[in-house]
Amino acid sequence: MLPSPLADWIRMKTRHSDPAQLSFWSSERARPVQETTLATPSMTAICLQSGSSGNCTYIETKDAKLLVDAGITAIQVERRLRELGRDPHSVDALLVTHDHADHARHMGVYQRKFGIPIHVTSGCLEAASRSMELGAMDDVHTFRPGQCVELGDTRVRSIPTPHDGTQGVAFVVASGGKRLGVLTDLGHVFDELRSVIGSLDAVILESNYDPDMLSRGSYPAFVKQRIRGPRGHLSNEDAAELLRDHASNRLRWACLAHLSEENNDPELALRVHRRIVGRRFALRLAGRHAATEAMMI
Repeated sequence: MLPSPLADWIRMKTRHSDPAQLSFWSSERARPVQETTLATPSMTAICLQSGSSGNCTYIETKDAKLLVDAGITAIQVERRLRELGRDPHSVDALLVTHDHADHARHMGVYQRKFGIPIHVTSGCLEAASRSMELGAMDDVHTFRPGQCVELGDTRVRSIPTPHDGTQGVAFVVASGGKRLGVLTDLGHVFDELRSVIGSLDAVILESNYDPDMLSRGSYPAFVKQRIRGPRGHLSNEDAAELLRDHASNRLRWACLAHLSEENNDPELALRVHRRIVGRRFALRLAGRHAATEAMMI
């Protein structure tokens, strides 16, 4: 669970925020997703939403359909998936990274409304159940950090992270000889993260904050320290240097995710990454309140 002063501050910010100001990008500015782009050679990823207001990613392989995280409403999930010609009732598994509300708060609703089995660490499930109302769930499968979840020929490896969630993990999805990383809320760059990056064909990677914007911003000092500390988030530079130093030639694209609304800017994040990694691979951006286009491997 989040430290109580931080949780109180987040509740205050959420309660007094203007919903119209919560998004980096309006839906009018978002790039439209065409149904025809979902014909995939091995794997397709679509960030349905990314950021502190809610996270959810759809991944489709040749034999499995997955959701990673449940931080947006079931109504939003259903609308955005149906716009892509997909039915949320056909999703085979929901994988939850950690117990913070922007990743876990709607897992019970997804399970009841869509009948999606939930895969989550026992520590995350217990912590989330204490901190939010999840409701009844009757199809929940727990795993230990580091274990794999297998869905047909699709294999999902969990990677323990030092982020300040309870038993939090990141995921690597492997199918058809391709590997996709869903790597957000990481804490700091750790050894296993370095080795994983080099094995990926594509990655959804947090690039959470700009250090100068964070220092000059309005967040309380203890929140700033939490973000930049070893159990917080990766900065633009952290993420870009990780890619520069450890991505292999097999990496086709990196989608920058979980950008802070107040302490980052999407164009700034792109500039930092281009300056540090050059043009070795394509860069994409995940939006705070709109789905990305279908990103294929």
